[in-house]
Amino acid sequence: MNIVTTHIEGLLIIEPQVFKDERGYFYESYNADKFYKAGIKDNFIQDNQSLSQMGAIRGLHFQAAPFEQGKLVRVVQGAVFDVVVDIRKQSATYGQHYDIVLSSDNMRMFYIPPGFAHGFETLQDNTIFQYKCTNLYNKDSEGGIYWDDSDLKIKWQTSNPIVSDKDKALPKFNEFVSPF
Repeated sequence: MNIVTTHIEGLLIIEPQVFKDERGYFYESYNADKFYKAGIKDNFIQDNQSLSQMGAIRGLHFQAAPFEQGKLVRVVQGAVFDVVVDIRKQSATYGQHYDIVLSSDNMRMFYIPPGFAHGFETLQDNTIFQYKCTNLYNKDSEGGIYWDDSDLKIKWQTSNPIVSDKDKALPKFNEFVSPF
């Protein structure tokens, strides 16, 4: 397993060691001991999975204390343009975003600690996206930022996205009050 750091403190890209042969492939998508030794010391207690069609955008979401969540995300089938925004007020990168393509072809995983708004855009039909979360979902603790806020300068891949009414109603970054 190869761990790649990013310019935003805490965000990690995990490149698993993949064993391929004529049958297909095998890799460890999670091994608590190896992740701990790599610096990811979280206890993951909830797994989520979504299926989305091409052009769907989900996000930008987060959970506030006491239900803040770290996430380990990956694509099982298809591809996504994955995006996080640093919403940690004391961070040197507050308000900055980071994006990465995760796919069933590149098999990368992305570790997102608490303090980030997270979202993704589906790049292929029938994309299956998995999240390992460090805390349980709590409706009263959920929050978000408007996905297409021009202040964030996110370069989404589609010009005609599929977005939920709930995500369309989220506040813009300059109206947002961070709980972190």
